[in-house]
Amino acid sequence: MKHAERHVPTLEEALRQPCKHRDMALALEPMPNFSSTPGGPHGQPLAFWAAWDLEDRPRRIALLVDDCQEEYRPYADGILPNVKRLVEAFRAARAARSNSDGVCIAWSAWSRAFDDGIANAMDRWYGPRGLRPEEPENAAYVFTGSAGIQPLAEIAPTEAEAADGWFYLGQHLDMFWTFDERGASYLDEKLKAEGIDTIVIVGLWTDECVLSTAYAGNSRGYDVVVVGDAVATATANQEMALKVANSTVAKVLSTDDVLRYLENDFVTGEPGAVKGTGHPDGRKTG
Repeated sequence: MKHAERHVPTLEEALRQPCKHRDMALALEPMPNFSSTPGGPHGQPLAFWAAWDLEDRPRRIALLVDDCQEEYRPYADGILPNVKRLVEAFRAARAARSNSDGVCIAWSAWSRAFDDGIANAMDRWYGPRGLRPEEPENAAYVFTGSAGIQPLAEIAPTEAEAADGWFYLGQHLDMFWTFDERGASYLDEKLKAEGIDTIVIVGLWTDECVLSTAYAGNSRGYDVVVVGDAVATATANQEMALKVANSTVAKVLSTDDVLRYLENDFVTGEPGAVKGTGHPDGRKTG
């Protein structure tokens, strides 16, 4: 599709024109969440971080438990107590609200198998090797069969939660990249039905599924929190991944930070007040 030609103003030109979409006085103030490289071109960014805090406004919030499954238990052992505390706190917050309004929990499990026939970019990236049964290496696949994709017992969904569709199987890094029969993101549709506008991510692996889900969630219009002491990875990239997340699309908080927020500051927002439902990135219609 060819885009119609139009004049795109420079920033200087745009600032001289009326703008109904922005508070221009506020727009001209320096960013408090920006740090620049001394002498860099255009005040080249050294770092950004989120301009919002959890307690800034009422929220509708979901805990995303990313691939905390039996096959990954050795990597989850260190974070499991914190994940359990968060699951329990979100359940309590959900139970305390009429009709469980504005709080939910979703669980995913990585379910790729070597013979699933997908043969996509991830298979090409990892390559066809490393599938030795006695000492497997290829991270694209589940090696321990059906038992490997069961949620860790300590934080597993209840029968009612599973029956309501809050546990599902994924085949890509991004938790949003599982689709229903209409081709819509399964997780996004579940969250939209609850009016969720903020996601809190815990689980495995920080530099793959967690980071991918954080970027996907931000693109779909959610405020994103990654719980730094409730995510883990099998690689040496843990701190690097958290630094990237915190400086691009998410707030990296501790388990205690999130629990304190739920206990003291969480106020349930109105559906659609922040994140619209007409577009996947959260834009409102009308």
